[in-house]
Amino acid sequence: MQSISWTGRVLSRALWNGITNYSANCSEPNSIVKARKREPHILSVVCGFPKELTRSKLKKGQFGDDAWFSAKFRSTDVLGVADGVGGWRHYGIDPGEFSTFLMRTCERLVTTGRFTGSEPAGLLARRSSTACVIVLNRETSILSTANIGDSGFVIVRRGVVVHRSEEQQHYFNTPFQLSLPPPGHSGLVLSDRPESADTSNFHVQDGDVILLATDGVFDNVPDQLLLNELSRVEGERDPVKLQHVANSIAFMARKLAFDQNFMSPFAKSARANGINITGTFTNYFCCY
Repeated sequence: MQSISWTGRVLSRALWNGITNYSANCSEPNSIVKARKREPHILSVVCGFPKELTRSKLKKGQFGDDAWFSAKFRSTDVLGVADGVGGWRHYGIDPGEFSTFLMRTCERLVTTGRFTGSEPAGLLARRSSTACVIVLNRETSILSTANIGDSGFVIVRRGVVVHRSEEQQHYFNTPFQLSLPPPGHSGLVLSDRPESADTSNFHVQDGDVILLATDGVFDNVPDQLLLNELSRVEGERDPVKLQHVANSIAFMARKLAFDQNFMSPFAKSARANGINITGTFTNYFCCY
């Protein structure tokens, strides 16, 4: 499976693209060769940047307040994004520490085999973050998902959105979030459990494009623009072309976020809740 993963508040709205076949070693028995040709896997590329480009240090797996990971174990491929809760900055706490720790913990659990592939919610440790984790079972082509808060995923097939996660909010601009507050701050934040995650399991097909991301993409880029970009790479196996679309979505989200004349999806939702704004200010990152 190819992936465009993430542009979100980290522009963490991950793009994945379709299922690709394993190449087989010609010296292996035909039965093994045929089985591997039928087995899907994830091909991913990454593009990302935080809101404050000049102040942020480059760290693997992190863009501003948001983080991501990619890992494999036996017959499973796993991707995840997490969006650190920016409100912690008012208390002198780096929101990126929470999301990065969460994603590194998930990666460690996957690589050591301490997780159940069909239950990705079990990977979500308690930290102050929204998150989305997707697990591909390469033997069955079943994708298992767990999403908490306003991170999420979209799957495009033949120019149509065939699956989409449900955003979880307590009320406007207050998403569900995993929280493990520091001592003395427990009464200051909402705290949802991993069991609250919206989960699903379904088959994916060769050529599917999966966008996995936090709110930086979905808050800023209208669905039709995302669909147009994702449809360009259905079935594509060239990493250069995949990277190009990932870059395009990431920069599109950032540009629109700072356009005070643009009525973004977030701005429309705000107005529906009696708040008159345009644009959205978030972190971004895109992985494909």
